[in-house]
Amino acid sequence: MKTNELRAMSVADLQKELGEKVREQFNLRMHQSTGQMSHFDQFSKVRKDIARIKTLLNEKANAGDAA
Repeated sequence: MKTNELRAMSVADLQKELGEKVREQFNLRMHQSTGQMSHFDQFSKVRKDIARIKTLLNEKANAGDAA
């Protein structure tokens, strides 16, 4: 996902998206371990999406503390 799309989401939506991405990461790890993985670049994309979401959640939490 693009960062601009994520910035428009609420905290609850970001947490839901984070849960989905973590589950997707788990499924990709299982596919990789069983040798069923066809798109090896997908794992790094999901990891980067998780990092983006966590960063935005942290930014929103810090902005709430500063206000």
